Amino acid sequence: MFKLFFSNINIETFIFLSIFCFIASFIDAIVGGGGLISIPAYLASGLPIHIALGTNKLSSCISTTASSFKFIFSGKVNKELIYKLFLFSFIGSFIGVKTVILINPKYLSPLIIILLTLIFLYSLINKNLGEENKFKELNKKNILISRVIFFIIGFYDGFLGPGSGSFMIFALIKIFKLDFTSACANAKLLGLSSNVASMLSFIILKKVNFFYSIPIGIIMIFGAILGTKFALIKGNLFIKPLFLIITFIILIKMLLETIFYIDIIEIIKNLISIIIF
Repeated sequence: MFKLFFSNINIETFIFLSIFCFIASFIDAIVGGGGLISIPAYLASGLPIHIALGTNKLSSCISTTASSFKFIFSGKVNKELIYKLFLFSFIGSFIGVKTVILINPKYLSPLIIILLTLIFLYSLINKNLGEENKFKELNKKNILISRVIFFIIGFYDGFLGPGSGSFMIFALIKIFKLDFTSACANAKLLGLSSNVASMLSFIILKKVNFFYSIPIGIIMIFGAILGTKFALIKGNLFIKPLFLIITFIILIKMLLETIFYIDIIEIIKNLISIIIF
């Protein structure tokens, strides 16, 4: 078994994936956006784009499951809210994966850049956003709105991914008046639903490299657990600034790639080679 494993992986690639995917899972457990690091890492390893997306989704799903369980036992999760939105995020993501196989993700990038810019500016200007939990109740109006929005976010998560955590957190704060810590906890559970849907889709389509995704996913569990602990201990004062930083970085990355055609993946690959090797 071990002989089969080592014959199908490159040790240098495995080391650099372990380091950067660990960091990705730590950040993703707090505010999402881990795909900003893990997807370029998988692509830099030489995997074809759809294999890289599928492999990343499986390893991310493993780590997201770990952080989700930590949040469930924290008392920050609204189980009724999750119950009402889980399926919509799941279905949206499933359709998103089916679409990304047929359509180049670059066609969606301009819209995502605009939305991320608006979210970043709004969160920056509104100083009190997400500082207090002002959740009152679930009603027909906010459930209907959130189901539509989380279907769309789920679709985007399956289609492309980076920034979906930011969208989920922001949506939960605006629609249900949650604070950042509670929004992060609930977003993680809803993100798990979209991750599972897209993971299953990529597996069915045979777009996953199991020799990297499973062991890297196990390593990412430790980053996810550590990130969840930080989020619960530090609270809103820690999560909100990190939310703004990660959203800004995702925005800059997409701008560079979409408008200026700068190959971020190649730059990251060269930097990793210099740092590690």
